[in-house]
Amino acid sequence: MKVIKLAAVALTLVLAACAQEQDSTTAANEVASRDLQPADAQLAEIYNRSCRSCHTVAATGSPLTGDTAAWQPRMGKGMNTLLDSVVNGFGGMPPFGLCMDCGAEEFEALILFMAGEQK
Repeated sequence: MKVIKLAAVALTLVLAACAQEQDSTTAANEVASRDLQPADAQLAEIYNRSCRSCHTVAATGSPLTGDTAAWQPRMGKGMNTLLDSVVNGFGGMPPFGLCMDCGAEEFEALILFMAGEQK
């Protein structure tokens, strides 16, 4: 019985350490995402008013800007699927990602920027 309790305590400590490591990685990604801006001034303006507030805060559940690991499975679904998610809303993201005056071209450029595939 004592061995089982010790094993349970050891497992708890290992899992807690993993969670702290993941939290510090998430925090580092969050900080890094805050500094990223599209090179294009018009795109930067759209990003700052419509995307930045969610895609730089890990607690929102949004993939962070520049976090290629988080964006990879989403990009794997294809641009048409991603554009559909933006236009119709997905999860906590509202329709049009709060950019009612954006078109498909702007959305695609913003997705590519946030996914780290375009500056």
